This record gives sequence, C-alpha cells and structure tokens, in this order.
Amino acid sequence: MKREVKGRFLFLLATITLSILFLLPSTPIYSVLPDWWGNIFPDKGVTLGLDLRGGMHLILEVESEKAVENAIDRNMASLKDALEDEEISVSSIQRDGKEITLSFDSENNEKITELLDDKYTSLVTAREEGGEKVLTFRKSEEKRILETSTLQALETIRNRIDEFGVTEPLIQQQGANQILIQLPGVSEPERAIELIGKTAQLEFKLLNETSAILSQFPSRLDPDAAEQFFTEFKEKIDPEDEILFERIVHKETGDITKTPYLVKKQAVLAGDLLTDARVSFGEFNEPYVSITFDPVGSRLFEKVTDENRRRRLAIVLDKSVKSAPRIQEKISGGRAQITGTYTTQEAKDLAIILRAGSLPAPVKIIQNVTVGPSLGKDSIRKGLIAGGFGSLLVVVFMVVYYRLSGLLADFAMVLNLILLVGALAALNATLTLPGIAGIILTAGLAVDANVLILERIREELRAGRPVRLAVDSGYNKAFSSIFDSNVTTLITGFALFMFGTGPIKGFAVTLSLGVMINLFTALVGTKAVYDFINGRKRLESLSI
Repeated sequence: MKREVKGRFLFLLATITLSILFLLPSTPIYSVLPDWWGNIFPDKGVTLGLDLRGGMHLILEVESEKAVENAIDRNMASLKDALEDEEISVSSIQRDGKEITLSFDSENNEKITELLDDKYTSLVTAREEGGEKVLTFRKSEEKRILETSTLQALETIRNRIDEFGVTEPLIQQQGANQILIQLPGVSEPERAIELIGKTAQLEFKLLNETSAILSQFPSRLDPDAAEQFFTEFKEKIDPEDEILFERIVHKETGDITKTPYLVKKQAVLAGDLLTDARVSFGEFNEPYVSITFDPVGSRLFEKVTDENRRRRLAIVLDKSVKSAPRIQEKISGGRAQITGTYTTQEAKDLAIILRAGSLPAPVKIIQNVTVGPSLGKDSIRKGLIAGGFGSLLVVVFMVVYYRLSGLLADFAMVLNLILLVGALAALNATLTLPGIAGIILTAGLAVDANVLILERIREELRAGRPVRLAVDSGYNKAFSSIFDSNVTTLITGFALFMFGTGPIKGFAVTLSLGVMINLFTALVGTKAVYDFINGRKRLESLSI
C-alpha cells in the first residue's frame, strides 16, 4: 500500500513540475532565465486573446459574384487566343455581366461549336441567333466558383497575415461568404486593413497610343477632376479600350495628381504567374518591387516584350496604373520591375500582397472593431481580482465549515488551477476573458467535488466507522455522483467548442480541461494525501 501511495505522490509531483515548466514562459520570471533554457524546456506559454491583449476584430464579406465575372473574363481571354490559334475569325467577343457574346460569320458556326465542346466544357450556350452566340457558365460551374471563392480568399488572407507577422491570428469562415479575422497585438490597424483588403489583381496591359482621342488627354489631373474626366470620355473610346489612372505623389510638396492612360482591356499577362516579389532599391536609393515569373509567365513575358518593342506596357494593380514603361527590347529571364513613388513601407506591403497572391474577388469590411491594449490590461486586472476574491471566499468557507479536511479541499483547488493553467500553456491555447471565467468556474467545480466526498465521509463517521474505512467508503460512494456530473459538464463543453465561435470556444476549452483535471485532483490527488496520512499514523479522529 505504501508503494502505491508513493507512486501516486511521485506522479502528482511530476504533473505539477511539468505544469510549472510549461507556465514559466507566461511569467515575468522567464525573462531572467538563461538563453539555453528555451532550447531545452518549453518556450511558448499561454497566448492572450484579443479581448485581453488588444488588437483588431474584422468581419469581411467576399463579393462572390465578382469572382464569377473574373472567371468569365479569364475564359473569354482564353477563348479569344484559341480562336486565333485555330484561325477562326470572329467579328467581336465581349463580356456583358456573366455572359460572353460572340459575333461571327455563319459559316464559322460549326468550327466554333466544335471548339467550345472540345475545350470549354464549363461554358454553355445560353442563346443563339444567326451569327451570334451568348455563352455563360453551367450552373454547376457557377456554384463551384461561388463556393470556392470564399475559401480561396480565406487562404490568401491567411498568407498575407502570416507575412505581416501577426502571432496567433484567428482566421475562419463565417457563414457562406464572410470571413472572421482577429489580430491580437496589432498596433497599425490602418496598414493591416489595407494589406488584408486589397484585391491585388496584377495585370500587364498594352497602351493604345494611336487613338485620335489621345490628343484630348491632359498630362495631369487633380484627383477631384479625374472622375469627371472618366465620365466624359468613357463613351467616346473604343469598346476594347479603357481609361485607367496613375496616382503620382510629388516627392517634395506631397501634392497628388493623376495621369490618365488609354489601355487595352485585354491583359497580355496576369499576376497569377508570379513566383516571387521583393523590395529592391534603385540608383538613387528609391524603392521598387522586383517580380519574378514562373516558367510559363517567363515565356509569355518574353514573347510580349519581343512582339511589342517600342510600345508602352502598363503595370496595373487593382485597376490602377503603377507604371507604364516603354519596351525597348525583348526581356528574357522572367524578371520585371514595378516602380513608382513608393515609400519603403509601401513597397514592402506591395511585395507581401503580390507574394501571397490576389484575392479571387473583392472583399468589403462589414465590421471593424479595434480593442486597445489598455482595455485588455484592465480586463486582465479585473479578471484576476474577481478570481482571487472568489477563491479567497471559497478557501475561508471550506476551512471554517470542514476544518482541516476543508484545507485539504483547498489544496485540491489550488492544484487544479496550477494543472489547468499549465495545460493551457502546453497546448499554447489562447486565453480570453470568457476563458478566465471558465477557470474561475473550474475552481468552484473542484471544491464542489470535494464537498460531495467530505459529506459522504461525514456520514460514514456518524455511522461509527473507523477513519480509514470512512474515507475509503466516502470516496467510493461519491465517485458515481462526481463522475456523472463532470461528464455531463464535459459534454456541454465539447458542444460549446464545436458550435461556438471566438470567446465561446475559449470558455469551452478552459471548462473542458478544468473538468478533466478536476476528476484527477478530486479522486486521485486528495485521496493520495488521506492514504499518506493514514499510512504514517492510524487516525482515531478526523477534523471534518
């Protein structure tokens, strides 16, 4: 029996030691420990949630319909190239909403139909009349794009946030087309929003430099006049062209102007062929973004620059011209530069966005809440005060009502809290304000289990049983009640974790861990102490 009690004590001591080791990184003591400590022992502790640490809470809505339109654009561009390769002439090919309209001579109808059936199975003919076909996506394909656009946006945003350097972000889908984002500890909310929400559709488009209407284009416009200029000229230009602007910031005065460009709607190259983007510095230390294409992109870029020498190529990001250099010669190697009036930070952010990839559709912010660090510190302070005050009341009540046995129950409660916080640190769990509430509730549950045991022991002592038999019988009879109540609480905790979000999950994690640890401390921890005392000296009475 003594060997069994000794084994239980050693196991208790080992679990307490492990809990303290895992908890150390979350305490001020960790900062004074030697460097080698983190290489041997755990170096990650409990992570504070948004409500305790401060940061950003965003809910984004993905405009999935735009993803369908973008996919239609890509199919239209591919179809146009395929028609040229097959030497099938068409009068025009245009997109209107989610539809592609093909105009052609009647004798080409059969060839076009064969091409569509062979290579474009996701497209279906919605209407056909004479020398015109109206194509759209099949219902199944449109549904697939709508469903996957949110998942693609979520992964792209996660990649951007990882590059941004936020530790322990919460990023998850919410509903059909919403994304919940929590960024603890973010000190630059405006920059984070700009980084997360930018669609980042990078395109390379040739300029139309032969149109007669260019003589009416000014070299510079005030930002306020740009919209009026666009409205005035958008109906006068060729349907295959579009007007885009380059935003220019004067380095010395900071004045902002816009330069209008007439560019081809059809992009000759897209940003999805990029493999890398990084910040470099020019001759006069001005930052620019150096980009690298994959093998397919390299070949396309080489072909475009070879076939369009002396023409200007606009580098367009989210419908805004970043630069429009003139192609002097064929560019091999798959490398290009995006120059402009960037600060170093702006160039870094642009490189992050391009590396992470473009969003499949634009996103809009429908909720934006910033939690200040001071509010988080206040929440921690009040949570600790509430927990300490509640625990003190419990300790005093147990000692007054159950005497030395109550003190042993208090030991079980403290042991429960140490093991619980250690377990949270071991799992690198995120502690939230509801999580603190879960810890406080766990303290109450720990005492509740011991109350059941102590009342059973009292009954056995009143019946005249010896102390040792009364203690054994008290634990045996209380076991079923303690086990039942804790298991039902554990089931509730799992349900909260499965179906809850954010803070509710934090509460569920601490509650579930606390319940499992409570079973151990109540049925194993305190019993080991009673057996140890009885083993050293046969008790004639028990302070209870």
